[in-house]
Amino acid sequence: MLKEILPRMSRLAIVWDPEGPGPRIAFSEYEAAVRVLKLRLQSLELRASKPSVTDAFQAAKSGRADALIVVANPLTSVHRQAIAEHAIKNRLPSIGEGRAYVESTGLMSYAANREDLLRRAAVYVDKILKGAKPADLPVEQPRKFELVINLKTAKQISLNIPPNVLARADKVIK
Repeated sequence: MLKEILPRMSRLAIVWDPEGPGPRIAFSEYEAAVRVLKLRLQSLELRASKPSVTDAFQAAKSGRADALIVVANPLTSVHRQAIAEHAIKNRLPSIGEGRAYVESTGLMSYAANREDLLRRAAVYVDKILKGAKPADLPVEQPRKFELVINLKTAKQISLNIPPNVLARADKVIK
């Protein structure tokens, strides 16, 4: 998605918490995607012991990042607003994992639809309450994803979102 908006992008920074739940899996998936797109990857680690968003963005600036991905977890969620504000200040297009990032002035998000995930969880709870063994229930992948774009943020960083990307958006914040 970022490559469609920034066709000349060559460096991608990823803000993530290497000590948080499930981080290595998420980061390795991004590493694989970056290799396919032939981009340089810059890891911006945000740790609970030293959660300096300012330091992360100084590293992104010195690494000449063209864009930013924010991996969602409890630590990056706590600092979501600061991350979004630093991205704007540094004129760095960013994509987060979840609508809340865009509502915190982040540029865009592409993630599983939270309401759909909760509905599916309720189905599992119902089955368990009716006697199903949790170990016997299949693991499901998310079924519904949503793309949210914040045009106010795009304007602040002087970025034009192509019409074909806007047309795919589930929600556009104007």
